[in-house]
Amino acid sequence: MSTAPIVVNPPSPSGGRRVTVRDHGILGLAHSDADVVEFLRRAGLEDADALLDDPAWVKWRGGRAHEYEAA
Repeated sequence: MSTAPIVVNPPSPSGGRRVTVRDHGILGLAHSDADVVEFLRRAGLEDADALLDDPAWVKWRGGRAHEYEAA
């Protein structure tokens, strides 16, 4: 089990990935890295773009990291 506080879930059948943060719940459905960064910024994480490739912070589930196309 991942201990990363941020989870980018598998792409949905219609495209986009649900982003969740421990203790904050679901932040939204991202269609790009920019969406993920904005959700995290709104949750209080400045410099979130620097965290996207850090497995201690972000767990990418299902599919490749940074890909948002329909499953």
